Amino acid sequence: MPEPKQNYVNGEWVAAESGDTVDVTNPADTTEVVNTYHYGGESDANAAVEAASAAQGEWADMPAPDRGAILRETGAILEERKEELTELLTREEGKPLSSASGEVQRAIDIFYYYAEKAYDFGGTVKGASGGRTSVSTRKEPVGVAGLITPWNYPIAIPAWKMAPALATGNAVVLKPATQAPGPALELAKALDEAGAPDGIVNVVVGSGSSVGTTLTDSDDVDAVSFTGSTQVGLQVYDAATDDTKRAQAEMGGKNPTIVTDSADVDEAVDIVGVGAFGVTGQACTATSRAIVHTDVYDEFVAGITEYAESLDIGPGLDDPGMGPHVNEGEFESTLDYVDIAKTEGATHEFGGDRVDEGDLSDGYFVTPAVFSDVTPDMRIFQEEVFGPVLAVTEVEDFDEAIEVANNTEYGLSASVVTDDLAEAHEFVDRSESGVVKVNEKTTGLELHVPFGGYKQSSTNTFREQGDAAIDFFTQTKTVYMNH
Repeated sequence: MPEPKQNYVNGEWVAAESGDTVDVTNPADTTEVVNTYHYGGESDANAAVEAASAAQGEWADMPAPDRGAILRETGAILEERKEELTELLTREEGKPLSSASGEVQRAIDIFYYYAEKAYDFGGTVKGASGGRTSVSTRKEPVGVAGLITPWNYPIAIPAWKMAPALATGNAVVLKPATQAPGPALELAKALDEAGAPDGIVNVVVGSGSSVGTTLTDSDDVDAVSFTGSTQVGLQVYDAATDDTKRAQAEMGGKNPTIVTDSADVDEAVDIVGVGAFGVTGQACTATSRAIVHTDVYDEFVAGITEYAESLDIGPGLDDPGMGPHVNEGEFESTLDYVDIAKTEGATHEFGGDRVDEGDLSDGYFVTPAVFSDVTPDMRIFQEEVFGPVLAVTEVEDFDEAIEVANNTEYGLSASVVTDDLAEAHEFVDRSESGVVKVNEKTTGLELHVPFGGYKQSSTNTFREQGDAAIDFFTQTKTVYMNH
């Protein structure tokens, strides 16, 4: 049996002080242990924070283009290893190879993007009110950033937190999710090989209650960035801000797609189908509600049911239409919500069945589920499922569609399918979501524009990605120079 993979602290690969380990199994075949990892605790996290704190000042003093060069080389290393990273991601997290490949490419692109943004790192010059005086601003790193990332995008989300933090002169301590930590450790390996100084990048696999809590509570951590569930995100945010740390949390979603009476129904079916069932619905931006005008409702329900029935299900390594759930907890949660929807009176059109025969008997497979006649008071309408379950609701007109779409505590992503330009603009104006799309699925994000939600989908402090990420990981100093 291979040796357990170690954590990365202060430029070295080290075992957990406790000696504890955790197995990561293939969600498509739970009899296969993909990797075993050292499972760190509070002492390991403290060592990582101490290393980051000691190294950060020298990293901040390095010219920004030199930091960018290290990020650029990191991107090149990841690009060389794209195929093996893709397979690792699929085997640990379960998503189909094509989706995993796209995610790895996104991580590559993020490092290339922030490598170039490092050249622009600086400030602005402002006009002064008096003569022989200049006024300017400069951006400086916050310090040490604690990063807590989820399992569903195990290389893209660590990349979009790490790259802007490093580009702007911060040191980082990353706690990846234990269900799929391998890709995050591979990021650390690539950064190490690219020349990142010791202590600037640290990755500790461990629990939220030990490693995560250390990051939120340590006096040497200056900023905390979290992505995950709303329940945990609010706890992380409250703990981090108790001692005035800078903090952000991007959390859950219950994302709607409105289908208007002017929509091309076949197009709407494709948009909703990909958004609802892609990556097994395990995305915070997944389409979980379709809100459909009564004139096209029956046609849409028939179409989306046929779409769900047509999806092939299988191991991610076979690149099927839909892969497994990541673990038993997520698997059982989806099955529970299917039962809840039936009990509450939604019409069960298709799916939501456990697949436990043949080659799929040892995996966490569920057929994609479609429920129609869903009303806003149902849990299947209001609560995040995080699985391939679509709730379809009928509305009489566009105003009702907007009202129904906004009728949730979440506000992450929303879309509309329409051929009416006025409706498109009205939707953009009135949707209570941080990301709005017209004639596009709710999933899928550009890396150079801000990302974040409204309401319980975000702490609404800072956005991620693009220039917004640079804002989070920096603080502004205003300089008055009399001469």
